[in-house]
Amino acid sequence: MDYLTDIEIAQACEMRPIYEIAAKAGLTDDEIEPYGRYKAKVDLSVLKREKKNGKLILVTAITPTPAGEGKTTTTIGLADGLSRIGKNVTVALREPSLGPVFGVKGGAAGGGYAQVVPMEDINLHFTGDFHAIGAANNLLAAMLDNHIQQGNALGIDVKKITWKRCVDMNDRQLRNVVDGLGGRMNGVPREDGFDITVASEIMAVFCLASSIEDLKARLSRIVVAYTYDDKPVTAGDLKAVGAMTALLKDALKPNLVQTLEGTPAFVHGGPFANIAHGCNSVIATKMALKMGDYTVTEAGFGADLGAEKFLDIKCRMAGLTPDAVVVVATVRALKMHGGLDKKNLATEDLAALEKGVPNLLRHVSNIKNVYKLPCVVAVNRFPTDTDAEIDFIIAKCRALGVNTVLSTVWAEGGKGGEALAKEVVRLCEEEQGDFTFSYELDSTIEEKIEAIVKKIYGGAGVYIMPNAKKQIATLTSLGFDRCPVCVAKTQYSFSDDPTLLGAPEGFTVTVKNVKISAGAGFIVVLTGDIMTMPGLPKVPAAEKIDVDENGKITGLF
Repeated sequence: MDYLTDIEIAQACEMRPIYEIAAKAGLTDDEIEPYGRYKAKVDLSVLKREKKNGKLILVTAITPTPAGEGKTTTTIGLADGLSRIGKNVTVALREPSLGPVFGVKGGAAGGGYAQVVPMEDINLHFTGDFHAIGAANNLLAAMLDNHIQQGNALGIDVKKITWKRCVDMNDRQLRNVVDGLGGRMNGVPREDGFDITVASEIMAVFCLASSIEDLKARLSRIVVAYTYDDKPVTAGDLKAVGAMTALLKDALKPNLVQTLEGTPAFVHGGPFANIAHGCNSVIATKMALKMGDYTVTEAGFGADLGAEKFLDIKCRMAGLTPDAVVVVATVRALKMHGGLDKKNLATEDLAALEKGVPNLLRHVSNIKNVYKLPCVVAVNRFPTDTDAEIDFIIAKCRALGVNTVLSTVWAEGGKGGEALAKEVVRLCEEEQGDFTFSYELDSTIEEKIEAIVKKIYGGAGVYIMPNAKKQIATLTSLGFDRCPVCVAKTQYSFSDDPTLLGAPEGFTVTVKNVKISAGAGFIVVLTGDIMTMPGLPKVPAAEKIDVDENGKITGLF
């Protein structure tokens, strides 16, 4: 049977004019700025409305595998499902990065019949937010190097510059560069490097800011370098904040689009969850909560990454409390966690499922027992899944006091999400959470890292390398030890070793570097072989993308 591709399904959809979607969300024409017929920016004044917030639903997932889980697809399908059962609903998602679009993963606008549209626009330049973020990042880099060139009044040590340039593309060639070559008039020679835009601190600041005033305050606190006597130098010291804010002013307004079924969708901001905090913007989430009785949002990668950072960082900073959490899994992915080869996933294998299901159970237990939030497991059903395999998962989750619901949103859109929608409504109405963080802010930096490793990852402990110990001591002396921590680690395992599948135990997480993102307000903890600038694969997705003479894009996903 030939299935339509995601892009073919999206292009066949008859989108409604954005003014109609805005009206459905309760927005007036004066509160939106259209970007063409099907996209709009929403004015920040909407945040000041006197309206009780709706219920907040977080969608997260098991540890990802090449078999796929469908978290964004489930998020969108659940929102459409809630709409179908008569609920006033909005969805809040991240914007895709161009890196994965042209690299391995492809687009990030959902899949099948659960997508946000216009899919091509969202996956490519959209409304230019990421370009604005990259420009603000690189303006700060240019002003930093110019300050040194023009006499270095602040006494910046060029060997202690921590700020990198960025570009929203997978480009390993830029990880380590030497610049400023060509003589005195062409800058000061130094080692430098690029991060991908979604790993930039500007992206984190952008996604955690609650207003233009808060954005400016956060930008001013960004540490870009240290002086010869180890004092931090900030963007405020370089007088860069006003110009950076001017570049970000319009980008800070959330983007309004629609699902295939016409549900209002706020798509805004996009840090990766393995190297950043992995959540859409606070402003978009708060706006969505004002517009709907239910808001469905997602956090990147598995619950050990995106959900942990959503709960311990975003919710803490923004004063948000989720009313229910959905953990997405597939039978296929759990069999991979049980050691089954990707080629054999279509065959029933309860032994592999039994070995892999602890991965799901640990994520579920973390949500229920560490964060103390109501939880449901959504199994994305594939045609090859057998009833025995599904029943096995249902029984295992029931033992933890959590229900399992089958989701068929990829094939059926909102209709396939109705059962999940009903369970989410039941959780919100009948089960009261007692939201608790996994660590307290007054713990030491080491204690916070250890709490995450032991409570969330299931590890035995932490090994902090000597260099990282010095960095922790410096950050503590500067008063940054009361910040939350953002752990950068592989998305493929609970541990820092991507080959340890399932729910490994007894492992130690190695901390290589610890640095402050003072504007974002968190400490970044780098573990394993994590890269802040990915590379393209042997056969990039970009090779399959094309445009015909009428401007129609093919091969995007």
